[in-house]
Amino acid sequence: MHDTCTYQIQLRGRMDARDLDAGSPLQIAQVREAGEHTLLTVYADQSALVGLLRHLHGRGFVLMSVQRAP
Repeated sequence: MHDTCTYQIQLRGRMDARDLDAGSPLQIAQVREAGEHTLLTVYADQSALVGLLRHLHGRGFVLMSVQRAP
């Protein structure tokens, strides 16, 4: 549970990475926009991932997928 991994999170909608970094304790490694979706790449342990997902949900983003990167 304390293993740090790379996760890819796909959200519906667009976001500004600076706004996310300002409100999150994690530094987001990469933000890509593809049409109406945003793809985030983050390096975190599981508890930090859960905190980030709660933060995103609280800001009104709809989660499309969360995957652990190989």
